[in-house]
Amino acid sequence: MRSNTPGLAAAHSSAPGMLSPISALSPLDGRYANRLAPLRPFMSEQGYMHRRVQVEIAWFIALSDAGFDEFQPLSPGARTYLMGLVKNFSETDGLAIKEIEKTTNHDVKAVEYWIKSKFDARPELEKAAEFVHFACTSEDINNTSHALQLKGGRDAVLLPALDALVNKLREMAHAFAAVPMLSRTHGQTASPTTVGKEIANVVVRLAAAREKIAGVKLLGKMNGAVGNYNAHLSAWPDFDWEAFCRRVIETPEPLGLGLAFQPYSIQIEPHDYMAELFDAVARTNTILIDLSRDIWGYVSVGYFKQRLKAGEIGSSTMPHKVNPIDFENAEGNLGLANALLRHLSEKLPISRWQRDLTDSTVLRNMGVALGYAVLAYHSLMTGLNKLELNEEELAADLDGSWEVLAEPIQTVMRRFGVAGAYEKLKEVTRGKTVTPEALHSLIRSLEIPDAEKDRLLALTPGGYTGMAEVLARRA
Repeated sequence: MRSNTPGLAAAHSSAPGMLSPISALSPLDGRYANRLAPLRPFMSEQGYMHRRVQVEIAWFIALSDAGFDEFQPLSPGARTYLMGLVKNFSETDGLAIKEIEKTTNHDVKAVEYWIKSKFDARPELEKAAEFVHFACTSEDINNTSHALQLKGGRDAVLLPALDALVNKLREMAHAFAAVPMLSRTHGQTASPTTVGKEIANVVVRLAAAREKIAGVKLLGKMNGAVGNYNAHLSAWPDFDWEAFCRRVIETPEPLGLGLAFQPYSIQIEPHDYMAELFDAVARTNTILIDLSRDIWGYVSVGYFKQRLKAGEIGSSTMPHKVNPIDFENAEGNLGLANALLRHLSEKLPISRWQRDLTDSTVLRNMGVALGYAVLAYHSLMTGLNKLELNEEELAADLDGSWEVLAEPIQTVMRRFGVAGAYEKLKEVTRGKTVTPEALHSLIRSLEIPDAEKDRLLALTPGGYTGMAEVLARRA
């Protein structure tokens, strides 16, 4: 596959230290570089080259064990050396490959030549050098490398960051399970809930969304230029290449790749699993946008306070302000992530005829899309850790909203067949400031059992939360 970024090799001819976070074009490698350090080994250009080396070495060793007379099994020493090339792959190795790419103008071929260069003065490996990249098209190496990148980025970075959020929210749901809170449907006062139950709603949604991300099978194909094992069969027509390739793909690392086998493809793996994965992440991010906006609103109305940090400034002109910037940053970065994730999921499964190159440049932005998501998860966690519940404000809001008890009163009236229950409560409450005295007067006038009157008279907005506490603790 050709490098489709003009001048890329030239850019790497400069000393590696020339770029700094303050001169980076992307904020992911600039302002937020430290926060995304765990993702970089998987999703960076170096991570991509590392995975290519891993795939080439796994393929080479597997070929040596296939039983071909022309390629005898490698010695233990040779295997250890080859696995060391993968295990110890460094930035210096990546730059050496980029140096070769200046000549080849082909990034996968540069990886092949780099591996062969490591065979120098090792007769056993020099003799077998032509089995590096044997019968492979570049996309056999690229598609499996992309899957390994996503495996590392998802399992080692994205899911742990998401799990930390779910755990924090579950902790909050349980801690605040019994704290009553006024609901606002359509922005208007509505039946009370508890703070914990509202957070529990998000916990349950996120847990389900997280399982969708984790459940996506990461696929790889190793079937040649157009998916038919043409080159493979030209060399050994009677060998079961499909079964062999399946073993290489499915055998766990480090002997294999630990992926799921894709039996049908054109030159490129169809990328449908990528679309499924990116859509799953985007759906998760949408839930978190919803959470970010709600928390922002609760901070705005005073339900939550934010812990102060010495030296921090909320506003350059208004000293009293403590802005909910972490939730705003999360919302913005989740939006950026989803814009990229949705383009990836819509574009990648489309390729003209047996191959075009439009997927290549797009795939190089997988780390950018996941990077904005991970950045947002960290911002959310930072924001959640700053929150302090303002129970006085929550109680005051409830105490000023007695109209929400119109619902239980008219429901009990309906139970006992009081005609026009809804309409009577509507007349007393709609568009009016409702006082406990007005409601109690109405209750005393009702033709319902005295025990039911007493139950309604004892009810307060803060006590009218249904199963909210039970549901919150169950999450």
